[in-house]
Amino acid sequence: MTRLLTGLLGAVLEAWQELRIHRTRVLLSLIGVAVAVASLTTVVALGGILQQTTAEQSERQSGRPATLYVSAYGADGGQVDAEALQSAWVETVARYGIDYASRVVNAGVAVDSPNGVLSVGTQAVDQPYGEMHRVRISEGSWFTPVDAEQLAPRVIVNSVFWERLGRPALDGHPLLSLGGHGGTGATTAVIVGVYPSAEWETEPAMFMLADQLAAFQQADAGAGAAVDPFAGSSVQYELWVPTGDWEALAAAVKRDLAAAVGDGATVDVMRQDAAQYGDDPFLVTQMIVGGIALLVLLLGALGLVNIALVTVKQRVREIGIRRSFGATAGRVFFAVMMESVVATVAAGAVGVAAAILVVQSPMVHDLVGQGLVTDFPPFPVDAAVLGLVAASAVGALAGILPALVAVRVKVIDAIRY
Repeated sequence: MTRLLTGLLGAVLEAWQELRIHRTRVLLSLIGVAVAVASLTTVVALGGILQQTTAEQSERQSGRPATLYVSAYGADGGQVDAEALQSAWVETVARYGIDYASRVVNAGVAVDSPNGVLSVGTQAVDQPYGEMHRVRISEGSWFTPVDAEQLAPRVIVNSVFWERLGRPALDGHPLLSLGGHGGTGATTAVIVGVYPSAEWETEPAMFMLADQLAAFQQADAGAGAAVDPFAGSSVQYELWVPTGDWEALAAAVKRDLAAAVGDGATVDVMRQDAAQYGDDPFLVTQMIVGGIALLVLLLGALGLVNIALVTVKQRVREIGIRRSFGATAGRVFFAVMMESVVATVAAGAVGVAAAILVVQSPMVHDLVGQGLVTDFPPFPVDAAVLGLVAASAVGALAGILPALVAVRVKVIDAIRY
């Protein structure tokens, strides 16, 4: 083993010395190899960022993997007992130790604004919803556990609504007056955050905590009035669970909820996050650009082959003398081939370093992420390894032909030269 390692190290050092002697000849070919490796590595790394961008956009819509959606229907397809379902939901979440669970209620809330009373589309959720759906906050913050304990409801408005309100500073705790349309009185809410509106959004919208929406609707109906807090609204229940055992957990949740809401009721628990399909929309693009980079690598290898052949022809005397002193054909073959391998690996290392600088630059993050990525992935190690392996493979292929020529050099050839 020691002899093998010593021979390998000696061959690498010898190849490096030869490259230093002939560096002018190989420089141009190595530039092409470095550019191709940088392109190949950059494509793979940017593909990871684009995948992250797509994944986060999908997670904002359908939840992180694995997000389970729970729905329940009565025997005749109508509503089940809301109080029984809510109680069973709380018990089930606690029983299985699920930290991320949320109700989602879509409702319209009357809000006083500078333009009069508006019916604002409101999504009432629980505090974990923000993490489950990667809700982006451009100003302020998402709901905190402390917000859920406040008597005055906390709201997060979209940027369209914030603009209409005159962009009030959130550190001043701006207020909204909720109520109207026949309600018994107004409720004061505090704006704690702003989220970016989608390009197609032109109307005000906001988030509220589900319990605070229920309390507001009860207060708006009047003291002592019996009211279903979410009457007329569809209540959806969501769970964010580990992907490894989501099927078993979904079956257990379905069983427990069905038993709790009574005979004749139907409970469905389905996974609907986009990650379950496993599609990569950028795979074809990556393959095309990667193929182009490999083609450039091969072209650089051809240039390296030509230069290596010329160099071997000029080293016939040197190789013949080595053979006369006992150098084996295998040692000569390996030494000549390693010159190409060492050259391309060095060029590949330069290309990988350039790719890292490009991909990790803030400018590229802003350009590729478009402000939609919150968790930028680190530079993928597999991309760097792929670049170096490709460079090594190209160097080995480029060195085989010159190495075969060198092996055929005989001792008598050294005398002729």
